[in-house]
Amino acid sequence: MSRAIVVGAGVIGLSCAARLLEAGHRVDVVARELPLETTSAIAAAIWYPYLAYPRERVEAWGLTTLAVFEQLADDPSTGVVRRHGIELLSERAPRPEWAATVPSFAVAAAVPEPYVGGWNVQVPVIEMPIYLGWLTARVRDLGGTITRMALSHLPRPAGVTVVNCSGLGALGLAQDRSVGPIAGQVVVIEQVGLEHWWMDDASVSYAIPRSETIVLGGSADQDNWSRVPDPAVARAIIARCAAMVPEFGSRLERARIVAHRVGLRPGRPTVRLEEERIGDSRVVHCYGHGGSGVTLSWGCAGDVVDLVGPA
Repeated sequence: MSRAIVVGAGVIGLSCAARLLEAGHRVDVVARELPLETTSAIAAAIWYPYLAYPRERVEAWGLTTLAVFEQLADDPSTGVVRRHGIELLSERAPRPEWAATVPSFAVAAAVPEPYVGGWNVQVPVIEMPIYLGWLTARVRDLGGTITRMALSHLPRPAGVTVVNCSGLGALGLAQDRSVGPIAGQVVVIEQVGLEHWWMDDASVSYAIPRSETIVLGGSADQDNWSRVPDPAVARAIIARCAAMVPEFGSRLERARIVAHRVGLRPGRPTVRLEEERIGDSRVVHCYGHGGSGVTLSWGCAGDVVDLVGPA
């Protein structure tokens, strides 16, 4: 049995760990932040490719992940639910390339003003606190370990493959200066009866329903390292979402606020998924997923297993 050390306990790290364990490897996950402390825990988490490149690889990873989420949605313990929703368009646009692969894709018959069109579609919505708990249990049930550990550099034990899923941590751990934060702020409100998700990609606005809450977003601030929520941004998010979902607008505005949160997405010109040899050490990098960590997770994890090789 070969051994792998996965650095990072967000959705990418845990997905890679699970797939490696399923392939017969011994796996230990080490991370500065445990799963519910990561940026992944803040994600609104709807299956939707966003802020990740290159497009051709992102599409393939995304479709693989979509197929896995469709299966997981049959198990209530995973926190994955199939939900219909609408993506609103401010300008006319062709159907997205992934339209033919997504169940129930259709052109929206009616949209609120000032939008000019939209897509009605059913995709998985992932309630991240539940899902990360399920993933953590999956890794441990398969014999993996998860340990809090602040690293100053990537470990290099002899005969062990290191899988670098450190996200923004790759700026220091991999000395990758192309990595940078894309700050995203959300407002979590109580559930007021919203069953369908709504999204306006052009203004980075979304209302994503969960079982007991609704995640309203958002923002995408390049090179912003602050995790402190901005009250003005929060007010703007609520106002945009209320206008986007007119039949629920007043309810969204009056709903009790459960939390204000900011997550730092790991931005990079392209996702880095490749093997690197450093002396006698072997590293498989898997980071730089931007706003698509959840959407690409299982597809990237499969490629990581292929790079690591047989157990």
